[in-house]
Amino acid sequence: MISHTVMPSEPGTHAPSITTHEAALACEEGNREDMPQVLVEEQLPFTVRVVADAEALNKAIYIRHAAYARHVPDLARNLQQPEAADFADGSVVLLAESHLDGSPLGTMRIQTNRYAPLALEQSLALPPALSNCLLAEATRLGVAEGRVGTLVKTVLFKAFFLYCQQTQVDWMVVAGRAPIDRQYLRLLFDDVYPNVGYIPLRHAGNLPHRVMKFEVGTAEPRWAAARHPLFNFIFRTHHPDIRLDAPQAPEAPAWTASPFLAPAPTLSM
Repeated sequence: MISHTVMPSEPGTHAPSITTHEAALACEEGNREDMPQVLVEEQLPFTVRVVADAEALNKAIYIRHAAYARHVPDLARNLQQPEAADFADGSVVLLAESHLDGSPLGTMRIQTNRYAPLALEQSLALPPALSNCLLAEATRLGVAEGRVGTLVKTVLFKAFFLYCQQTQVDWMVVAGRAPIDRQYLRLLFDDVYPNVGYIPLRHAGNLPHRVMKFEVGTAEPRWAAARHPLFNFIFRTHHPDIRLDAPQAPEAPAWTASPFLAPAPTLSM
């Protein structure tokens, strides 16, 4: 497999526009089916890693609170300290840190249902199609403002996807407020309950969210068929700055049922 290295950005310069980056990647000949797969190695102006100590967790809490304070200040008041879910079995917290000065640029918490139901199952019952499946929910996503925040958000999604691949997760699950839900649509997520719309979620301050899912095992052929502009970025680019581990045992079973008694939402006719 051929590898090319893209040099990192100059310190102090702005991160490249995601739109420009996506367009360039989409035009590469390596995305053609009749060409051999080419793996590009690309350096990022920041790292993404799994939080493993108090200092890193404090950074994650700082950027989490700052991001929520800009958009949902009422909920942000409860996010100035670590949450129990940050330490729960089956959960990891991701942290993006600047190479330049170590400052936090973004965070995301990933919770699987290996040991407990997903947080959103406090508010709705998942459909039978997702029962007996290993699921991972992304919560508490927060990134810095500006263009660098857009790049960080994209890389955190890739880290989420890679983590699910490594830990043999079947489905990625997210919940997005409007208009954030449209970003997930562009990533080819689809609704857990089509036509239901937005559902108030207890763990998100009872704000209405659209609950969406993404099948991990079929991601590459689906994105290739759709000629997705991020295909090469996700599948044909190696980012050594994404540093993940997998503390959970892959053979641990998923929960077969939720102890929460929330009913499934009624489909609108």
